[in-house]
Amino acid sequence: MTNERWLKWAVARYYRSLGYKVSMKPARVGNAMVDGVAIGPEHERIAIEVKSPRDDIVRGIGQCFEALAAGYTRAALVTTLRVAKRLRKRVFQRRGLRLLGVDAKARMHRYDPDGWRLLG
Repeated sequence: MTNERWLKWAVARYYRSLGYKVSMKPARVGNAMVDGVAIGPEHERIAIEVKSPRDDIVRGIGQCFEALAAGYTRAALVTTLRVAKRLRKRVFQRRGLRLLGVDAKARMHRYDPDGWRLLG
């Protein structure tokens, strides 16, 4: 069973490998809270919302949109790859919102309009 702590570790490791400064402490974004923030080399801010398989994914999408409205460059919803593949992808085609799935080996997969892509 996948827990939220493991998902947070995996996404923080991924963004740190890309040179981002990552804080996986809850952060207020507008009227919502997200699980973490990543700040890129060009000072782009990414809100990270992590949802375990038992969490409310729709609420997570709302928190991501709240982060985009609050001025974040991008928002990423992170869940297990199995849960992510079952979601309808139409909402994630909006600019700035990313869907990331973590597989059993802690590898990150991102949904693009072309399909799933394994990330570094």
